[in-house]
Amino acid sequence: MLFPPHCSHSPSLLLLSPSFPPLFISHKPYFNFKSLFLSSFLRFGIYDDFTNPSRSEEGSPPNGALRRRTRGQLLLAARRLPRRSRSFVAPQGRERVHLACYVRSAVLSFLCFIFLKCLKLCNILLEKHKWFEFSDVKPLVGEIYAEMRARIKEDDISAPVRKGSFYYYVRTLTGKEYSQYCRRFVPTDALPSVEDVMPTGPDAPEEHVILDKNVKAEGHDYYSIGAFEVSPNNKMVAYAEDTKGDEIYLVHVIDAESGKPVEQPLKGITSNVEWANDEYIVYVTMDEILRPDKVWLHKLGTDQSSDTCLYHEKDDMFSVDVTKSASKQYLFVGSESKNTRFVFYLDVSKLENGLLPLTPRVYGIDTTVDHRGDHFFITRRSEQCYNSELVICPVDNVSDFTLLLPHRESVKIQNFRIFKNHIALCEREHGLPEITVYSLPPIGEPIRSLENGRRIEFVDPVYDVGLEESEYNSRILRFSYSSMKTPLTVYDYDMETGASAQKKIQAVLGGFDASNYVTERQWAVALDGTRIPISILYRKNQVKLDGSDPLLLYGYGSYEVCIEADFSRDRLTLVDRGFIYAIAHIRGGGEMGRKWYENGKLTSKKNTFTDFITCAEYLLEKKYGSPQKLCIDGRSAGGLLISSVVNMRPDLFKAAILGVPFVDVVTTMLDPTIPLTTSEWEEWGDPRKEEFYYYMKSYSPVDNVEAKDYPHMLVTAGLNDPRVMYSEPAKYVAKLREMKTNNNLLLFKCELGAGHFSKSGRFERLQEDAFIYAFVLKALDLIPKASL
Repeated sequence: MLFPPHCSHSPSLLLLSPSFPPLFISHKPYFNFKSLFLSSFLRFGIYDDFTNPSRSEEGSPPNGALRRRTRGQLLLAARRLPRRSRSFVAPQGRERVHLACYVRSAVLSFLCFIFLKCLKLCNILLEKHKWFEFSDVKPLVGEIYAEMRARIKEDDISAPVRKGSFYYYVRTLTGKEYSQYCRRFVPTDALPSVEDVMPTGPDAPEEHVILDKNVKAEGHDYYSIGAFEVSPNNKMVAYAEDTKGDEIYLVHVIDAESGKPVEQPLKGITSNVEWANDEYIVYVTMDEILRPDKVWLHKLGTDQSSDTCLYHEKDDMFSVDVTKSASKQYLFVGSESKNTRFVFYLDVSKLENGLLPLTPRVYGIDTTVDHRGDHFFITRRSEQCYNSELVICPVDNVSDFTLLLPHRESVKIQNFRIFKNHIALCEREHGLPEITVYSLPPIGEPIRSLENGRRIEFVDPVYDVGLEESEYNSRILRFSYSSMKTPLTVYDYDMETGASAQKKIQAVLGGFDASNYVTERQWAVALDGTRIPISILYRKNQVKLDGSDPLLLYGYGSYEVCIEADFSRDRLTLVDRGFIYAIAHIRGGGEMGRKWYENGKLTSKKNTFTDFITCAEYLLEKKYGSPQKLCIDGRSAGGLLISSVVNMRPDLFKAAILGVPFVDVVTTMLDPTIPLTTSEWEEWGDPRKEEFYYYMKSYSPVDNVEAKDYPHMLVTAGLNDPRVMYSEPAKYVAKLREMKTNNNLLLFKCELGAGHFSKSGRFERLQEDAFIYAFVLKALDLIPKASL
């Protein structure tokens, strides 16, 4: 039976709170129910008790087998639904919604549906077609949205990038959700210098709009462009387009001048595409679980079915990618797992030779490659050189390695950019990124080591810096810089002289003055003695630092991802209201090097959670806030963090934001048929193995919800999310509703027109942020009466 006997109508994703009427969550009051219905059933499986695989319960298969209804049965069931029941919304009345949760096994099985309680309520929904906002704070949501939008310079351009005979840049327009891709002709053949400025006067070459995303987005609830690659001759553009948020792209090739398609789009592709030359492009496709597994060579003007497969990665622990060398002479195909990466190379002038091996496939060795002259430059990480070393090898003898920069225990090589006469390294030391530039001997002369590097100095105590796209043949390095109080700024840096010039600074309207803000670096000490960095931002005249200030603490701590202390315009919404904003750089991230990551994964994963709790306790002890005004925040794997620490220490936090949270760890990691599972066994562990199963179950948020008080919580999801399927947070919220013992807010918000990365329009995202900030202010009881 697909629905309980007393429910003959279709389910809906609702936002429910004990103290509010039911709230329907969508960007508009209609949606395709059939796809929601099918995806729900295809996602939810019934597993037998893992601890007793021989056990057979009524209606379930023996021996721990997985039973799922077939797709045909589900399609038939969907067709039988009343036509008018496929789209509906929640009414303004106080009618309650019944949440039925079918729990077949206390260990793994948890099949839940959200459905309407009675025919009367269904009829009201179908007839009225009205829906709710967060009713009592709706004025505040509008106020916050207007405030955030007022800080944006809506008509603006990015820092132009020089590519051959053109400057390329992105333009935003007043009132428009999306940007335009533009270019101007460069009226000189000279190489770039720090003094270069794109001409914009009346006598300058005319701006040409290559692609207007506002036009392309018409008719779509979601629109995003991944890759946007210009052909070597600057005559064509290949771009990857996603119109659902599911990260399955169409690749279009258009004429750069007319915008007309050169050929039919390529289907079922990742956002990873590169030009081999002016006639061929290379792209990546995915298997049935959305794992990038094949690299293809496509000749323009031919059918996709005739493309050549350059490489097929059959090991489902690995995913493939393609990049192009800075010299534009080679393409690199990499295959990587969480611990291993090996690379092939393709000479773009000799495509008939196919891929050739460059770095070997050895477990635990991770390599990244670029090219200059007669050498490949390679960063290589291994168990002994866990923070990576830099080596080179001749193009004609790839097994002959020369060490240029040895492994250093306290410095991690993060990435590098190669030039004709220089190399720029982005490294991490003491939890902060650094850029160091080295001169190289002329091409053809031997390179024995890197010496006398020049480090670029930065003044803020915490900040973010990154290498940007630069011209290979020039001596100009472009990099971006920001801090929690410094808007994103783009610089051109002369690697010969050390001179630099600011090319672009992010505009922040509304009277923003960086001198009004303070950034700090603090260190909390974990129980095992590990020092954990914390980045802090507050406004001078808005805080007392006596334990009475509201505090928002953000964390992530997975995948070796570095959460940088960068700038956010939207963050000012809270900081200008007297909040202290802090980032806990906990283990599991990459801020302090490779070992920092390794000590927060697999059977050390709980370090991530205890580190976060330690940071929260430290900040409270040092009077940066109080438990009654402490809100915590995290997305995706950061949502796992937040849900775990809420289970562990609900008394420590007043409110929590869980964005697209990964909360059903064991069940998800037991299912190799869904995206990301197999490739992430090296991150979380393989629960088919006993030592991982019990450890993962001991922290998996869904499996550790208890009958106790929980803080105010906002949980979000995206219907088309391929990374964390919406069923996970829905299941977690259902379990919380069943178990929690207080009446604090518990809101579940599912966007029906988005994936993992929220809505795609820039103003649409502001609406979502405004909703979240309104929740924070309400949960901490900080809403001014005038805003109610």
